[in-house]
Formats: sequence, C-alpha cells, structure tokens
Amino acid sequence: MRFYGNIGYGLQTETAPGVWDDIITERPYFGEVVRSARRLSDGTQVLPDISVSNSISIVADAFALDNFMYMKYAEWNGVRWVVNLATIQRPRLVLELGGVYNGPTPGTS
Repeated sequence: MRFYGNIGYGLQTETAPGVWDDIITERPYFGEVVRSARRLSDGTQVLPDISVSNSISIVADAFALDNFMYMKYAEWNGVRWVVNLATIQRPRLVLELGGVYNGPTPGTS
C-alpha cells in the first residue's frame, strides 16, 4: 500500500530570550505502508483508546535524515498518528506509529 502524507517535526526554537519551545513544521513524504494493524486498549476508561501498530517506510530527504529525532507525528488516512520509533534504513526511514497525536500542530504552535 502506498503512503503520501505530512510528517510533523517539533523543532526547538527560541521564542523569547531564554525561552525555548517546539515549533511544529510539516513536510510531505512518499513511501510504503509496511505493516497495517490496529490495537484497542481496554483499560479503565469508558471509551477505549485506539492505536495503530503501523510501520511506514518513507523516502527520506536530507532534512528527514538530519531531523528524524524531532519527528512528532505522521498524517495517515486523515489522522495524525504519533511516531513512536524512527529507524534509519538509508535511503529510507521506517516509522512505527502509535496512538492519535493530540499535540500542537503548525497552526497552534
């Protein structure tokens, strides 16, 4: 299955003297969905958490290879998913996705 979507990076930026914050930047990437699965956590909540156990292999550019440690989320099927793990397999990065990302986005940083 093919992948095309945005990857969100949280880059540390000095917003005021001595104050650093994650500024979210999105960049589009092509790739492949290597594994597609979902997990339902039925804890003590009324509504269970849904997470995915997907792996996406993207064709990495120089920016992705230099900043993979700042990846926050991958947008897939209209939802932003947390990037739990990023593995370098040049010229690709393999991203393992987890739960729904609820953090800042480019418009809310």
